[in-house]
Amino acid sequence: MSTLEQVYQKFGFVAEAAQLLETQLGTMLLLSSGAEQGWFIEPDAKRATEFHDNINRSTLGQLIKRMQSTPLALSAVETLLSDALRERNRLFHSFYRQHNFRRNSEEGRAVMWSDLDSIHETLLRAYKAVMLIDGVDLDALATSGEYNPPTGHVDI
Repeated sequence: MSTLEQVYQKFGFVAEAAQLLETQLGTMLLLSSGAEQGWFIEPDAKRATEFHDNINRSTLGQLIKRMQSTPLALSAVETLLSDALRERNRLFHSFYRQHNFRRNSEEGRAVMWSDLDSIHETLLRAYKAVMLIDGVDLDALATSGEYNPPTGHVDI
């Protein structure tokens, strides 16, 4: 069984997966907009910085919505992104409230751990799909030994 400290650690791994997805979408949005605005031909540091700052203030939902207006059509992964957004929001806004006193027993922590595993898998599926659209096959890299994906594995 897992300790409360291990559940908290697992929560951190899952939160990392959510931030990886947000960061990748922001990077894709910045690159797409940079190409559209011609910043690679005629750099405009001020506008690029403002755009970047705006991306950094955006929520995952806002990033997904903004990506819909780019040439990088994410419609093929729309369901994965929708699921990831729902689970990300549940993780950060209601996970501990939902599980409440489960943290106080081994059985309850096992339920929490299982829920975190499910959320993590949903977020990683979306992240891998977005990376694949961007030309990076994380599963192939993991198989080749050139990349160690975030697993959230904690020995108990």
